[in-house]
Amino acid sequence: MDREIKIILVEDNAEDIAFTRRVLKHNELNGNLIVATNGKEALEALQSMNGSDLPELILLDINLPDISGIDLLTLIKKEQRLKDIPVVILTGSNEDQDIQKCYDLGASSYLVKPISNGALMLVVEKLFDQ
Repeated sequence: MDREIKIILVEDNAEDIAFTRRVLKHNELNGNLIVATNGKEALEALQSMNGSDLPELILLDINLPDISGIDLLTLIKKEQRLKDIPVVILTGSNEDQDIQKCYDLGASSYLVKPISNGALMLVVEKLFDQ
């Protein structure tokens, strides 16, 4: 991809953060990555943004230390200025009920860890090549 995309990564695992940074950097998308290590940080970051400051993509883990990713997804999709931002779930859970709930709440995609470089980039490219 050859355009800068503002991305918020909500992830508490340092290895997964490093992996995502490497994938984005390798694919020249690392310019505007904001990392929140829990749901509260992510909410605070999103609430402080407006208009062109808002991210174009949210990468969201389900298992977070404070607010669950599912609860955070619910809050994002209920807020008028955030609801149209694509949210990609990146999680270790392959439970059918988690997958269905995330899609029902408005997730754009759901990837189960460990995630390959190709799978992550395919999802990002599909979202932005429309």
